Amino acid sequence: WTRRMPGLPAPVELGAEFIHGEAASTLALLARAGVPGVDSTRTQRFVRGRRLVEGNAFIEAQKAVQHAAVLRKRDLSFADFLSTQELPSRTRLLATMMVQGFDAADPARVSAREIAEEWGSGALGSSQMRPQGGYGPLLQSLVSDAFTLELRTKVKEIHWKRGSVEINGVHARKAIITLPLGVLKSGAVRFLPDLNKQRAMQGLASGPVIRVAMRFREQFWQERVPGVAFFHNPAAPFPTFWTPLPMHAPLLSAWAGGPKAAALAGSSRKQLVQVALASVRAALGRVPPLQAARVQDWQADPYSRGGY
Repeated sequence: WTRRMPGLPAPVELGAEFIHGEAASTLALLARAGVPGVDSTRTQRFVRGRRLVEGNAFIEAQKAVQHAAVLRKRDLSFADFLSTQELPSRTRLLATMMVQGFDAADPARVSAREIAEEWGSGALGSSQMRPQGGYGPLLQSLVSDAFTLELRTKVKEIHWKRGSVEINGVHARKAIITLPLGVLKSGAVRFLPDLNKQRAMQGLASGPVIRVAMRFREQFWQERVPGVAFFHNPAAPFPTFWTPLPMHAPLLSAWAGGPKAAALAGSSRKQLVQVALASVRAALGRVPPLQAARVQDWQADPYSRGGY
C-alpha cells in the first residue's frame, strides 16, 4: 500500500515494506520488473530506563529460540516456551516484542514451534531489503502484463459447482480465491454452496497491525543518534519505529502489532497519531511539530480485517 507525501523523496509504505530472508520468488519478480532491492540499515537502539542503548532485537530473538529442539515433542505457546528458558531479561523482553511486532502475534496464543522455525529459516537474516521506490512499482508491473484488474468491484457472493464459477456476472471454469483470512472468517463473502472450510480456518489467526507514517520538517533524530534506523521501546503503545535509511528523509514509521495493536482498536486517526508521537517522545525526548501523517489500521480495513 505505497503512498506518497508531497515533497518527500521516500515512498510511504502503509503495508509491506521489507523483503525478509531469501524470498527467491519476490526477488525474481523484482528482477523481471527491473526494480532493484536496496538493503536497509539495521542499526538499532532500544529504551532502557531513560537512555537509548545499543541492542539488536533480531539477534536477541534468535537467542530466545536456540533451544527450540524441545518443541519437537510437544508444542507450546511462545509465552509458555519463554517461561521454561533461562534467559537474560533483555532477551526475553525483545523476543516478546518481536513476536508481537515482527509476527503480529499474541505470545500467549502463537505456536512457539512455528515461531522458532520461521526465525531459523533466514527471515531474520542480515539482509532486510526494500524494493526501490516501494512495492507500488512492482505491483504495477504485474498488473500491466499479467491480467486485467477490475477496481471498485466488490464481491459479496461466489457461486460455484464443479467445472464452473460465477462472480459478479463473470463466468469461468475455475477461480483462485486470495481473500485475506480475516475477510474469509468474517463471512463478508458467501460461497454458494458453502466450502465447509470453517474448521480449517479456526486453526489459523491473522494478527492486527497499525502503522502511522509521520513526516517532520527535518530529521531531528540524526542530531541525537546519527545513523540509527530502528528504535525500540517495548513498554510503549507503538514499541517500534524506524527511518528510511539508507535513504535520508524526515520520515518515521511507527508500528504496533499483536496485543499492542489490539489495545488500540477503535481509536480514531487523531488518537493514533497522538499515541504514536508520544511513543516517539518516550524514546527521543522533545519532538518538533508534525508536518503530515498517514494512518493504516489493518484490523479495521474491511478488505483485510487483519495484518498477517
